[in-house]
Amino acid sequence: MHISKIFAAGAALALASPALAAPQPIAGKWISEGGKALVQIGQCGNTVCGKIIKVLKHDPKRPTTDVENPDPKLRDRPIEGLTILTGFTPDGDVWRGEIYDPQSGKTYRSVLQRENGKLTVKGCVAIFCKTQHWKAAN
Repeated sequence: MHISKIFAAGAALALASPALAAPQPIAGKWISEGGKALVQIGQCGNTVCGKIIKVLKHDPKRPTTDVENPDPKLRDRPIEGLTILTGFTPDGDVWRGEIYDPQSGKTYRSVLQRENGKLTVKGCVAIFCKTQHWKAAN
C-alpha cells in the first residue's frame, strides 16, 4: 500500500473517532450513599478534593473522631471537617484521585463520575472496586 493511502486511511479514522470528553464538573454538596454524610467537593490547589461537612446519620456505637486512622496522631480529628477525597484530576470523562474511609482508616484509589444528577464514587484495591451512588444536596 502506498504511504499516502496509509496516511489518508489513518486520518479518516482519526476524524471518525469521537473526541475524548472532559468530565462533568463535580463541585458542590453531595449526600453519601445511605444518607450518612454531607460532603463538599471543590477546588484544592491544582486538584479537586472533598470533605465531610456534616454527619447526617451518626451510629451511636461509633466514635465521632477518626479513631481508625493508622497514624495515632490523627485519631482525635473529628469526622466532621475531615477531608476524604484528595488529589482528583480529570482523566477522560472521569476524575481520578484517592478516597479515605474513616470507618476502616484505609485510603483507596478512586474514580468519580457525574451521571444523571448523581455522583458515582468508586474505591478500588487492585482490580476490586466498591461503587456508591451519591445524590446532589439541595
